[in-house]
Amino acid sequence: MDTILKPLYYAVSWIIVQFHSFYSLIFGKDSGAAWGLSIVSLVVLIRICLIPLFVKQIKSTRNMQALQPKMKAIQERYKSDKQRQSEEMMKLYKETGTNPLSSCLPILAQSPFFISLYQVLSHIAQNKTVGVIDLPLLESAQKAHIFGAPLAAKFMDSAEKIESLGASLVDVRVVTIIMIILMSASQFYTQRQLMTKNVDLTVKTPFMQQQKMLMYVFPIMFAVFGINFPVGVLVYWLTTNVWTMGQQMFVIRRNPTPGSKAFTERQERLRAAGKLVEDPAVVEAKKAVEEARQNRQQPKRQPKSKRQATAGTGAVGGGTQSRTRAGSGGAASGADASKKQSLEKQSPEKPDSKAKGSSASGTRTTKSGQRKGQQRPKHPTKK
Repeated sequence: MDTILKPLYYAVSWIIVQFHSFYSLIFGKDSGAAWGLSIVSLVVLIRICLIPLFVKQIKSTRNMQALQPKMKAIQERYKSDKQRQSEEMMKLYKETGTNPLSSCLPILAQSPFFISLYQVLSHIAQNKTVGVIDLPLLESAQKAHIFGAPLAAKFMDSAEKIESLGASLVDVRVVTIIMIILMSASQFYTQRQLMTKNVDLTVKTPFMQQQKMLMYVFPIMFAVFGINFPVGVLVYWLTTNVWTMGQQMFVIRRNPTPGSKAFTERQERLRAAGKLVEDPAVVEAKKAVEEARQNRQQPKRQPKSKRQATAGTGAVGGGTQSRTRAGSGGAASGADASKKQSLEKQSPEKPDSKAKGSSASGTRTTKSGQRKGQQRPKHPTKK
């Protein structure tokens, strides 16, 4: 492993030495600030070089989120045929131009530098030269302390080893614990921002569950592995997490995932500033609605003189119609009267029968009234 990574040992140590030469002019050659800032500058340089890979990672992650429903359908359809399932997955990736490994590229690219820095600091702790770090630089690095903790010291080191580096075990462990807490907090905040603000809420995919799980797994990993890393490596790791957090906040604000909460907030900010460039389809739809609204015919309000003239004409017409109805009604009533007289002449007995019927009905009504209004007299024997 050392043989394979030896060129990287030289590259990492050379970069650190160059930054150390610059910061030594400000803080001094043996200062912990000079060596610590050299490690921070190494992280910044590496992350700047990885920005294109980070952009590719964002695109790949969003494509994978969008493809999750189709991937799940393929898995259900070819559940019993794993080979066909794999072929359909590869076909889907090829059609959409998605590479599942693109989301891991930044981590994979950083791993060799991380391992190289770990080995360089381990050699310093063992009082061994490595890369371009010769004996004078080795002695200077061993004297460098960050808040009282040597760069090459570890949480699990013995008290004798820490004392040989010119520090106390308590200082090393306190600094290590604080740095692990800061690393875990920054990673947790980054994952939480990603879950709550930069995820398409309209699509429920297993990817969201994976991210939620990682939000709690990473802090545990930092706590387990952090106690075995030198303080200088923890500086590198903490700087990387802080850079990732800032980079993620920038992406969430400037280029959020469509359909996410951050995307809605950005649209509202642009709309308030008058800089929102809407989708052409949405613009066409709004234009069609506006044209339809303008073309809609609304009834015009008439002047008062025209309304009065219309009302007068209606009144005259109504009077004429009422007189016409009255005349026709009178004629009709006269015709009915003459028809009734002719019927009475033809059947003279009908009125008598009607009278008899009316008298009979009156008698029945009277009797019913007596029954309702009066009580039957009691029998003389019943008292």
